[in-house]
Formats: sequence, structure tokens, C-alpha cells
Amino acid sequence: MARIKRAQIRKTRKKALAKASKGFHGGRSNYRQAKQGVIKAETYAYIGRKQRKRHFRGLWIQRIAAALMVTDLNYSRFIHGLKLAGIELDRKQLAELAVSEPATFDAIVEQARGALA
Repeated sequence: MARIKRAQIRKTRKKALAKASKGFHGGRSNYRQAKQGVIKAETYAYIGRKQRKRHFRGLWIQRIAAALMVTDLNYSRFIHGLKLAGIELDRKQLAELAVSEPATFDAIVEQARGALA
């Protein structure tokens, strides 16, 4: 077996780290601090991908609740009425309907109200 020297592997890893830490300032141009910064950035990115899902769901719920304010139906009763009526629209679609097509949303609200009665 031939002897493997580490120079090429080290160079490849350093290049990848330099690319990942591009734009960092301060001591983050130093290899050790850049490595720590990339690890921290990847951690925040992972957490952010989970938080984005939570934030959008909350936004959709707020939009639906705001559209329901003109009716005498609150959000939780509306969702329960949708389940009873067998309407399978998710919150994203309902929020989009509430914003862009209020007439269609009102028809869905009436169907949910009818299922509650």
C-alpha cells in the first residue's frame, strides 16, 4: 500500500471551510474561529428551518381568525365545524382563500356553521 499524505485532504477541507465562512467578520477569518462560526451558523440554520414552520402556521391561524371576526364564529369552532363537515383544507389554503377569495371563504364558513348545528 502506498503511503497517504494529508496535505491534499487538509487543503480540501480548508477550502470548504473558507467557502462556508465567506462573509464572516472579525476573528472569523482565523481557521479555528471560522470553524466554530460555521458550526454555530449551521446550528442556527437547522433551528431556523424548524421555527419557520411554526411561524407560518401561526400566521395562517391569525389570518383565518381575522377573516372570521366579521362572522360570529371563532377559530376553534370553525375548525371543529370543518372536521364535522368533512372539508379537508389545510390552514395554508384556508388563509389564502380568506385573503384572496373572501366569497369562497364565506361559503366554507357557512358549510362549517351548518355542520355545527
